[in-house]
Amino acid sequence: PLTQEEIAHRRELAKQRHAEKLAASQGKELSEKPPSENSSEVTGNTGDTKEQQLSGQVESVTSKAMKQEADSKESFIAFARVFSGVVQKGQKIFVLGPKYDPAESLHKLSSQCSATNDLPLVPHMTCCTLENLYLLMGRELEDLEEVPAGNVLGIGGLQDFVLKSATLSTSPACPPFTPLNFEATPIVRVAVEPKHPSDMPQLVRGMKLLNQADPCVQVLIQETGEHVLVTAGEVHLQRCLDDLKERFAKVEISVSAPIIPFRETITRPPKVDMVNEEIGKQQKVAVIHQAKEDQNKIPEGIQVDSDGLVTISTPNKQATLSVRAMPLPEEVTKLLEENSDLIRTMEQLNTSLNEDKKSHEINQKTLDRIKEFKQKLEQNLQGRKWRNAVDQIWSFGPRKCGPNILLYNFEGYKRSVWQCLGNTVREVNKYRDFDNSIVSGFQLATLSGPMCEEPLMGVCFTVEKWEINKVGEMTSSQDSGECDAIEHKQNEDTTPASSCTDEVCSANEHQDSSQSVPKSSEKISKHKGEVLLADCYGPFSGQLIATMKEACRYALQAKPQRLMAAMYTCEIMATAEVLGRVYAVLSKREGRVLQEEMKEGTDVFIIKAVLPVAESFGFADEIRKRTSGLASPQLVFSHWEIISSDPFWVPTTEEEYLHFGEKADSENQARKYMNAVRKRKGLYVEEKIVEHAEKQRTLSRNK
Repeated sequence: PLTQEEIAHRRELAKQRHAEKLAASQGKELSEKPPSENSSEVTGNTGDTKEQQLSGQVESVTSKAMKQEADSKESFIAFARVFSGVVQKGQKIFVLGPKYDPAESLHKLSSQCSATNDLPLVPHMTCCTLENLYLLMGRELEDLEEVPAGNVLGIGGLQDFVLKSATLSTSPACPPFTPLNFEATPIVRVAVEPKHPSDMPQLVRGMKLLNQADPCVQVLIQETGEHVLVTAGEVHLQRCLDDLKERFAKVEISVSAPIIPFRETITRPPKVDMVNEEIGKQQKVAVIHQAKEDQNKIPEGIQVDSDGLVTISTPNKQATLSVRAMPLPEEVTKLLEENSDLIRTMEQLNTSLNEDKKSHEINQKTLDRIKEFKQKLEQNLQGRKWRNAVDQIWSFGPRKCGPNILLYNFEGYKRSVWQCLGNTVREVNKYRDFDNSIVSGFQLATLSGPMCEEPLMGVCFTVEKWEINKVGEMTSSQDSGECDAIEHKQNEDTTPASSCTDEVCSANEHQDSSQSVPKSSEKISKHKGEVLLADCYGPFSGQLIATMKEACRYALQAKPQRLMAAMYTCEIMATAEVLGRVYAVLSKREGRVLQEEMKEGTDVFIIKAVLPVAESFGFADEIRKRTSGLASPQLVFSHWEIISSDPFWVPTTEEEYLHFGEKADSENQARKYMNAVRKRKGLYVEEKIVEHAEKQRTLSRNK
């Protein structure tokens, strides 16, 4: 190891080299510039003054240049490690993205190809030249010519080729390294916009740079046109916003309140009520107005059975749907969430099979994964009500890859998401033309639920009946009506000619009838194709989409609805004397302690708890204030959890009335969250402001 003196000596040498390089580059700049007035005046003075003037000029020139550079350009340096070979400056190299697959791409490239050749277009692969190699020395960067294997280095000039991570190789046959996985999942989102609309291009550019610089942030544009940042938590969000303002965009921005995601689901009917009495055994209070309100929620023309089966017809009464909603087991919901990428792949393969495209050979590895996924679903969906459910899966949702399932359970139709496994069914029937409309209606229903327009999670919809009037019947009834109308009109037109002789009349009648036949047949043939597809309610497929969406919503409302909140796992290190305060802060914010253990050999306790993301804002600051900095929390997104309270609950039994009062206006956490989301989205919120205002009693002591 080097001594302190040797280290100091080397540092001085490095500084000298750096200064010499700077001076050389500045000398070049000065020699290129035309001689200024100052230099001509200085010629009569002594050599010392000349040097002083020149050095002053050099300093001012470099400071200006550096300021301009700092304002105009901030370059990215890639942080890399050499696994094999030697990296050299100016080397041409392949940049392989995380999704690059050599098995698919190598047949497009020749066996002797290198990064210097003109290459065909290959997905997730580009070529670049390594402009600068740096030794990362804290705040300083030392230029290097080459770096051998095993070293960590910085590479300049890759910002146009690499988004978050990539593999650099001189061979296209190299499989890419898997991208870095971070424990923290981005969950907290905010909408960002510039204070001055003219700064929008800078903000977009700044967000692009932030996306490259931070591996854990997500930047996206929503359907509404908002620019959204998705971050891991409150502290990370603040850091990203500061970087955006000061480094990347350098514009004033206004930020919305954090948008907390929720999910909607249904549960099995509870066995006990809010005062832990068994439902059905206690005396019901005659709440007539409540029953009336429930009846009014369901409009006319929609039948809801006692077991939750909803039957609804399209506006033109040509199709009838019966849909039932059921909660999925937790294991199945988890399985669907984990395999969302695989489900998306299945959907793409099925689409290409349906469109009769010559799809590329399905990878055997992918087929094995799909089979394994199907087996796991079959293991978890067991029991009488889930019999043959896996084979009857019609679609997943929302966006065809979410944690909800659509099943078909009616005769005369067969179509499955497992087509890619080879069991394709080719049949033409009356349902085949409109089955995509049913799937689209299901996708819309799962994307925004009835409670607060948030996506659904863990719900299974079963279509138990789908009746369509036969196309021939529909068209013939319409056509006969048209024919009658045409004949009636012709009769009216011919009546004024009745004053002529019998022969002429008979001739005219014969002529008219012979002309009317082709006319009417033309009209019939023209309308035949349009009758089923369009009537006064719009295209039939559109009616089916809207009807299916409504059916799913009412089926959902026929079951006990619940909100699901995103949860953080919270790890807190605290000493024994502040434990009570930590627990107080956690219970105030709806937290739940899972585990508490003492670290061996110290007086520090490690507390593991879960905390809703919605309650986490300001949590770290509050816990530090309350414990005088002796406790520090670490928050990581963990899972989705059902909020046990019913957002629509009202007291119905004698015991509930006694316990909660007639208004039942005690805090309902689920309703509070639901109303907050509805307000944010501009939906109707059922709130009572003040029923009976009273004079406010002063709390100050009478003097």
